[in-house]
Amino acid sequence: MKSAIGTLLLICLATTAVADTTPIGFQTSTLADPQKDRPLEMVVWYPGTTTATPQLIADNPAFVGVLAVRNAPAAAGEHPLAVISHGYRGNWSNQAWLATALAHKGYIVASVNHPGTTTHDRSPKAAAQLWQRPADLRRVIDAVLAQPQQFGAVAKGRVAVVGHSLGGWTALEIAGARFDPERFDQECAVHTQLASCSVYYQINPASTPAAKARLAGDLRDKRVTSVVSLDLGQSRGMTDVSLATLAVPTLVIAAGVPSADLPAELESADLARRLPQASSRYVEISDASHFSFLSLCKPGAVAMLEEDVPGDGIICQDGVGGRSREAIQQQVVGLIDEFLAQPLITSQR
Repeated sequence: MKSAIGTLLLICLATTAVADTTPIGFQTSTLADPQKDRPLEMVVWYPGTTTATPQLIADNPAFVGVLAVRNAPAAAGEHPLAVISHGYRGNWSNQAWLATALAHKGYIVASVNHPGTTTHDRSPKAAAQLWQRPADLRRVIDAVLAQPQQFGAVAKGRVAVVGHSLGGWTALEIAGARFDPERFDQECAVHTQLASCSVYYQINPASTPAAKARLAGDLRDKRVTSVVSLDLGQSRGMTDVSLATLAVPTLVIAAGVPSADLPAELESADLARRLPQASSRYVEISDASHFSFLSLCKPGAVAMLEEDVPGDGIICQDGVGGRSREAIQQQVVGLIDEFLAQPLITSQR
């Protein structure tokens, strides 16, 4: 199981097809990098105006895709923006189910493949630059705000970041949390079983004094007004002070299925205890696993995954005897939509 979470802390490819009367547009683009070493693949879902027939996006033999109309005209008016960050070795399609669900509720939703830590780009050099992940999201926000004709206008003061696994760490960092590499080393010396520790040392983002300083720096984007973490990792390296003074309302959702690699008690719950109670909320979903936040699996997906990498069939497993992944994801969408609709959340621990 540890290898599956470590290889994945997100790895799948697609997601739920959502039926709704609201037309959803979908566009892909590449964000150029002035330094020419970190171009970003960005995708955007948005409320559209079209009568065209939707087509499946990110559908493949193992995972269920989502419905949208490519390059549809954007709907008029202002819309909240949600930016989604995938996990280690994941990609933008991992949370396409969430993106389309939020787009149907009126959100513009953007996602990006983070170089070095995505399915199709595992460059060790790019992966080691972990501090670039929040910067990637900053570039996405810039791009969406600059193109209201393409995606719709973004409502002032309504920019949320949602992240799963390592993407949850990314979301907290862009909101103002600060990471202390020395603190994390100490935590990993005690909790050696954590998959987040093995992934961190595989990436090796603090290998030099300069890299350590970049990683520990202020990575905040003040345009971000709310954050949602989905079963994150590496939170134990975040400083108490930065979390206690975090100015951005935060929803922490944890997978409650017991896990030795990524236990809620040592990751999400520990994070939630250190956040301001007046502006944060913690929800633990008892029948959700770390992989419940990924795509719906098609019949036969487990066998395909096991044939490719033995042990990876766990990607399709949720809590034994619990609800379907679709039902769990419907709950997650409801929690996120309710949270983002409010300017401030009172903790309900």
